[in-house]
Amino acid sequence: MPSLWLALGILASLPVGAEPGRPRVVEFHGACDASGAVVRGGGLVVVGDDEDNVLRLYDANRGGAPLASWELSAALELERGKRRYPETDLEAATGLGDLGLWLTSHGLDSKARRQGARFLLFATRTRADGQIVVEGRPYRTLLDDLLAAPALARFGLAEAAARPPKAPGGLNLEGMTAALDGRTVLVGLRSPVPPGGALVIPIENVPALVRGERARLGAPVQLDLGGRGIRSLSSWRGRYVIVAGATGEGDPSRLFTWSGAPHDGPVADPVDLAGLNPEAFATFENRDEILLLSDDGTRPIDGVPCKKLKDPARKRFRGAWVRLSGAP
Repeated sequence: MPSLWLALGILASLPVGAEPGRPRVVEFHGACDASGAVVRGGGLVVVGDDEDNVLRLYDANRGGAPLASWELSAALELERGKRRYPETDLEAATGLGDLGLWLTSHGLDSKARRQGARFLLFATRTRADGQIVVEGRPYRTLLDDLLAAPALARFGLAEAAARPPKAPGGLNLEGMTAALDGRTVLVGLRSPVPPGGALVIPIENVPALVRGERARLGAPVQLDLGGRGIRSLSSWRGRYVIVAGATGEGDPSRLFTWSGAPHDGPVADPVDLAGLNPEAFATFENRDEILLLSDDGTRPIDGVPCKKLKDPARKRFRGAWVRLSGAP
């Protein structure tokens, strides 16, 4: 294992692009549990963490400390507890036009309690001065919409929603991307994985949700990812890239590409993700590599799991620049 980390460290220092199947690794500081990202201009990326309610701006190529950060708890109208605001459990993000869209897990907490902060879909906008602000009001009834949709009734989502997310079959939304049509947003489920494959659900009017409209859902699609669920989902250069992983703790994640056509199956990419825990994409249309962000909350730093560190300056997560085989 030490030789693996040494190799990754050497790759991180190389100025050249990533080779097929061989990631170039960059470290980002100030957080551990990267879970969603929205690309900005100038090679920048805004990253969300599933252990706090802070968005952090980074140089995607250099990594290092955040260039800016925004704590959104008050803007998301969260109810403050005795000591702090509740965690939203942010799990996915995407850009759509001039908005950043952010999705929480929509699952119960570890004690099987329903916490309102975990059931949000919200939008952000970057002002002319570079500051990020919440657009409209968070949408809080997406789970109700999913459970009420006749087209989704056969997937057992009501039963899944009653289980903790780490229990077998517990509901967990972890993927989201703007669709290739530039209007629809696709939501991918890590769990449950019904017979027939991982579930992708289109939402046709996401920008209107933060203005008070109800969600319009499209026809669901199932993807055969070898029994895995969707941990991250992104559109890039006319197709989709998918991180697929076990619904709980299990086999290493795999990277897939998909044309977006319902009759086309996803295709596994041979890139080696060993040692990484990828949970978010940053896909720049003008780059030949995609950036995978690793949720490193349990990765030891000086013998302590990253998420347990008290000093934020010591926290870090990895990003891996990956060149796909047959990349366009």
